[in-house]
Amino acid sequence: MAAILEMRAITKEFPGVKALDNVNLSVEEGEIHALVGENGAGKSTLMKVLSGVYPHGTYDGDIVYDGEVRHFRSIPDSEALGIIIIHQELALIPLLSVAENIFLGNERATKGIIDWRETNRRAAELLSRVGLKENPEALVDDLGLGKQQLVEIAKALSKNVRLLILDEPTSSLNETDSERLLDLLVEFRAKGITSILISHKLNEVSRVADTITVLRDGSTVARLDCRQGVSEGEIIRDMVGRSLEDRYPPRAPKIDGTVMTVDGWTVHHPLHAGRKVVDNVSFHVRKGEVLGIAGLMGAGRTELAMSLFGRSYGRDISGSVAINGKAADLSTVRKAIEAGIAYATEDRKTFGLVLDDTIRRNIPLARLEAIADRGIVDRHREADVAERYRKRLAIKSSSIEQETVNLSGGNQQKVVLSKWLFADPDILILDEPTRGIDVGAKFEIYTVIRDLAASGKAVIVISSEMPELLGITDRLYVMNEGRFVDEMPTSAASQERIMASIIRSGDRA
Repeated sequence: MAAILEMRAITKEFPGVKALDNVNLSVEEGEIHALVGENGAGKSTLMKVLSGVYPHGTYDGDIVYDGEVRHFRSIPDSEALGIIIIHQELALIPLLSVAENIFLGNERATKGIIDWRETNRRAAELLSRVGLKENPEALVDDLGLGKQQLVEIAKALSKNVRLLILDEPTSSLNETDSERLLDLLVEFRAKGITSILISHKLNEVSRVADTITVLRDGSTVARLDCRQGVSEGEIIRDMVGRSLEDRYPPRAPKIDGTVMTVDGWTVHHPLHAGRKVVDNVSFHVRKGEVLGIAGLMGAGRTELAMSLFGRSYGRDISGSVAINGKAADLSTVRKAIEAGIAYATEDRKTFGLVLDDTIRRNIPLARLEAIADRGIVDRHREADVAERYRKRLAIKSSSIEQETVNLSGGNQQKVVLSKWLFADPDILILDEPTRGIDVGAKFEIYTVIRDLAASGKAVIVISSEMPELLGITDRLYVMNEGRFVDEMPTSAASQERIMASIIRSGDRA
């Protein structure tokens, strides 16, 4: 089969960093081609070169598309030839309709006047092609993430896509929506549409990909033919340059007495009075314990965590919390931090970091008083703290003066963890701590979690990846529809038992 795309000897440099070093990529027409590698390997940078985000002249090497050398100077240049990229952060406008988003910048108009009947009719056709039965006039803001991802794909189809690039398309989706999206890629393959899939979820890559290109440290290190059989172990070895004998670091738990008890915790939706998002939840966590909270998206896990962390979500909150046997006042974020609680949000880019600021200024944020004299931050102490945690968590950066927006996802997450480690909490709540992070960085974060528990901290992990919860926790609660519906030691847990608990509780409701 002929190659629809060849990227030859692509080299891209930023000040002080060679992001791509002589990278080669060949994609056959009509295949699903996976692009994998650790965070910072250069995957997204390579696709930005291809799509014109980084225009011709800012990199070395050649892009050959449809047999001709191409010089893309902007995104419209590549889109005109059917190359469409869907980034990890969806480019939809929440308060516009589905149809308006699909044709934004590509409007159905006559003499400058939009034909809304034709816009909605054509949008309905495209939504049908991606298996979405939404009203084209519905607001994007009213759709879940899985449906928003399908709207992005419908938008790509409206531009007569020939080469579809998806950057971590399932990172924020539940298992059902992920399966649906992967099935759609397989359908597109049958219709001759070529796809490039960037993903850290190797089980998904193995399921749908025909070919895999592996990048490491900005260079091409392997091209694997999935039709000949490729194991996840082979992919990981090429990604990280070594074998990972175990996905999870070994640990010998030393669990002590109860550090936090939550009793009858109930939280109402901030906008819909009377709707409970957390319903009479009671639980406890002990010193040195890694406690997992399992459940499907929408079960109320994040809402529970945020409401405990200074009531930063919800209204009409009731129930009680005791820390080390004493009633705790968690009415504000500051009081929650003072009580010994830290919360690492699932959305690190929006709520976890000041993206346009440096590592140096981000890490001490949760405990500025420790580096200040009379309310004035001591810049030398600030730098010392940032450098100490940069080394402790092996944050890959040019220096502590690097802006966090320019770090890979795994290194951004390490900055978030550093911020909360510096706050020295007794209870650390980690919400999707490895979302969008490669296997090597995941292992490093699992090691941080293990070490925190070994030092006597209580760690609560919320994760949509059940193998992760089974691999790193000591005990599990299962949450469904705002309630805890099961509790079990992890040694007695399995994915099947967790799902059975969710299904049974749904049947009883």
